[in-house]
Amino acid sequence: MEVDWNLIKSFVTVAETGSLSAAARKLAASQPTLGRHIAELEQALGVTLFRRGRRGYALTEAGSTLYERGRAVSEQASAFSLLALGSVEAIEGTVRIAASEVVAAYVLPEMTARLGAEEPGIEVEIVASNQVENLLRRDADIAIRMVKPAQNELVARKVADIPLRACAAKSYLDWRGRPREPGDLAGHDLIGFDRSDEIIRGFAQFGV
Repeated sequence: MEVDWNLIKSFVTVAETGSLSAAARKLAASQPTLGRHIAELEQALGVTLFRRGRRGYALTEAGSTLYERGRAVSEQASAFSLLALGSVEAIEGTVRIAASEVVAAYVLPEMTARLGAEEPGIEVEIVASNQVENLLRRDADIAIRMVKPAQNELVARKVADIPLRACAAKSYLDWRGRPREPGDLAGHDLIGFDRSDEIIRGFAQFGV
């Protein structure tokens, strides 16, 4: 009986992370996909691999035995992939990246310039917009946003921390007073993003 390698990879990763959510982040896959992989593997082997509980997934006795074999297969597959990648001469193609106007103007230029120097075959197309693109419709290949996506089918990863600050002219502060904490901004005149529900909710958490 031949078993799909993807099922083994999902099994090994869930065993190592202890949950579908952590395994999904590691494999850049969705939780439903991993759950289906585990169910298919259990059906194909005729055994129960995990005990499901509120604290996550714990290997059964049969699962522990198969995990050792699966991990060995996984390590061999990873070594094979690295060897194959080392033989690739070049990476080519166009990547469409959507980002906010601020990120597109101040963050991405340096990153894309460095990428272009390392991989000249990759052409980067930047879409500067404060609208949240629909990646499922391929409006973009990658979206860099300061909010979590609402589409469950997407895989989101935190890539950086970008600090935000409130700035004011000295004359304004002399007139209206200096805020001491974020909640004090509620009593001030603000200029900023007022068309993003996500950003508005973020300010609301501070009472603004």
